[in-house]
Amino acid sequence: MKDWILIGIALAALAVAIGAFGAHGIKDRVSEGDLRIFETGVKYQFYHALGLIIIGILGYHFDSSMLKLPSSLMLAGIIIFSGSLYILVLSGQRWLGAITPIGGTFFIVSWILLLIRLRGA
Repeated sequence: MKDWILIGIALAALAVAIGAFGAHGIKDRVSEGDLRIFETGVKYQFYHALGLIIIGILGYHFDSSMLKLPSSLMLAGIIIFSGSLYILVLSGQRWLGAITPIGGTFFIVSWILLLIRLRGA
């Protein structure tokens, strides 16, 4: 479970760096709307990085095998949701917005699965 804590910490640090890049590096190069999209990616990356840290800590108190799928889905959600938003803004490839909800679905499923598995523990 320590690995999930470390991954969460690394993704949180990366979210801060990406957020700073958005606030200082691209704010004058993209529209207000695109900046909000970029910030949404940063927010959700940070929230779910904290989620991974929490799952890692929970792994010391519950059977860690039941936490593998929720944590994997949460990581996939960060990559797909936040990653698609970052690339959409930086590349202008608007079609990437069509895959963003897949990452959001992974977030939702990971939290619900975590609830179900911990409730039954």
